[in-house]
Amino acid sequence: MDIGKIQTLTVAELNTSGYILQDELEENAFLPKVFVKDTLNEGDEVQVFVFQDDGRLKATTETPLAQVGQFAVMHCVQSLPSGAFMDWGIIKDLFIPYKQQKSKIEETKRYLVYVYIDEPTGLITGTTRFKRNPQYEDLPFNPGDKVELIVMNEGELGWNVVINQQYIGLIYASDVYKKMYPLSNEIGYIKQLREDGKIDVSLQRDGYEHIDEFQRVILDKLEQNYGLLYLTDKSTPEEIKEELEMSKKNFKKAIGGLYKSKSIEIMEDKIRLI
Repeated sequence: MDIGKIQTLTVAELNTSGYILQDELEENAFLPKVFVKDTLNEGDEVQVFVFQDDGRLKATTETPLAQVGQFAVMHCVQSLPSGAFMDWGIIKDLFIPYKQQKSKIEETKRYLVYVYIDEPTGLITGTTRFKRNPQYEDLPFNPGDKVELIVMNEGELGWNVVINQQYIGLIYASDVYKKMYPLSNEIGYIKQLREDGKIDVSLQRDGYEHIDEFQRVILDKLEQNYGLLYLTDKSTPEEIKEELEMSKKNFKKAIGGLYKSKSIEIMEDKIRLI
């Protein structure tokens, strides 16, 4: 049975308080009736999350914020000298031992947590201690893929981010065109899968095939500003970033396309909507 994972199990037995579920190897997990809306019968299949509670395997139809092998932002519900309990979306809180805390976890505050199986105990455990920019093999990405990001922290090279709850990547400072906040969610794009196993991410698609997105941003801004935008290809990257949250490279491509389609007029110190 995949402890700490969402999986499909079969109802093997019913009793007054719930259901005994089995996997293909006939390992059991108990599903309390409180988590079931409709009555289940023997032989029915049900999708559940399996976890440990008081030395036995239990199942719930609740969805955790993260499964084993994933990251999620969680808030602390109780902090003790031995460790902290985090709300991870199911009835049982996730425990983070004191030794697995990068810094002392405080109650009510939010933290980025990685969920794993502790080898000595075999228990589902959380940690806030993890490597920045680890090396990976056989990544399920291609350059240009759209991904979901959790912002971690700002480093010397840029912002560390979690990709699709499972992988750590980096957005270089030169590719950041908006304000970033730790623990916030963003949409990003795989920029490069490096030979050393690290992942570079961008906040924006690149290339002419995606330039229409930036054209729409510029047109929207022009309409908001009564048809005028005091930016040109001579504007600084900082000015463009502050006004449009895009790079100068993408800005120049976008206004070039808009000019060719006769949507805008490029003047000495501004562009004008036609």
